[in-house]
Amino acid sequence: MCATVCAAGLKVVHRTSGDVEALAGGVQLAVYRIVQEALTNTVKHAVGGAWVHLAVAVTDTRLSIRVQDTGPAVRPGPPNQEGQGLVGMRERAALYRGTVGGGPADGGGWSVEAVLDLAIPGR
Repeated sequence: MCATVCAAGLKVVHRTSGDVEALAGGVQLAVYRIVQEALTNTVKHAVGGAWVHLAVAVTDTRLSIRVQDTGPAVRPGPPNQEGQGLVGMRERAALYRGTVGGGPADGGGWSVEAVLDLAIPGR
């Protein structure tokens, strides 16, 4: 995913913490798809030369994702209407009692943050 973003002219800083490899396959897929959608939105809306900071952190019972870019803070589109990307990310996160939020970042750019609950039995 990061290679596609870089090919579009954006610079990516990626950081993970915790044991990502130990996550169940379903959780890994949810994380992948949430990150993929957030990065796709960045490629669509950020200008070339913008930075993208991607962080995935795993603790015992929580996984957090943050994707923040330095592109323009305002996304084009009808007022008070979300794109399907955020809806899809929220649906994936909800499978793990998670949440997703997105909006203008402090200091410019756009940020997407997701939190998944890893304490769900059998997940």
